[in-house]
Amino acid sequence: MKKCSLLFIAILLFCLGVYVVIGNTIKFQKGFIMASASSSETPSPTENELGDKASIKESLSSETQALYSETPKIGENIGELYIPKLDSALPIIHGTSEDELEKGVGHFAGSVLPGHDDNSVLAGHRDTVFRKLGEVGVNDELIVKTSAGTFTYKVRKVRIVDSDDRTVIVSMPKATLTVSTCYPFTFIGPAPQRYVLVADLVSVE
Repeated sequence: MKKCSLLFIAILLFCLGVYVVIGNTIKFQKGFIMASASSSETPSPTENELGDKASIKESLSSETQALYSETPKIGENIGELYIPKLDSALPIIHGTSEDELEKGVGHFAGSVLPGHDDNSVLAGHRDTVFRKLGEVGVNDELIVKTSAGTFTYKVRKVRIVDSDDRTVIVSMPKATLTVSTCYPFTFIGPAPQRYVLVADLVSVE
């Protein structure tokens, strides 16, 4: 009887160890991918997905000079995202690695800064800053306040995409704000999809 109990405990500890190792491996891979993306000025998908990388980088540089005195550093607070539907004001941090996402909403460093023509991409955790983002939908406003001004966007489209779908960060022909978080909101573990709001710039102050 005692041997059976010891065997059961040994098996339980082994299973727990395997679970912890697998869980940490998944978190490490996720963090590595996000950190790699945020440390670069341009995203890493194929050119078919994002268009010509050289032109995107040139656009980023010229547009930054137009509204902002300098390009923010990774980890720097660049403004605030206010969501009227939720009466929620959230800090925007430049970068989307785990360090930045722990502080607030992350701004994808390979996208333009808010207010510029093209696609400004924000991301956040569904269990922290974007816990109620699923309540926000078409025609709701997203207001971004930065040193360059106050930019009001109106949600044009809600998308549910796979977690590896890179079309979320594609270039846009006009000033666009794309806000993304993991989906489903109640999913336990690494979520397989993303909840995405695509919003157009409607006013500037």
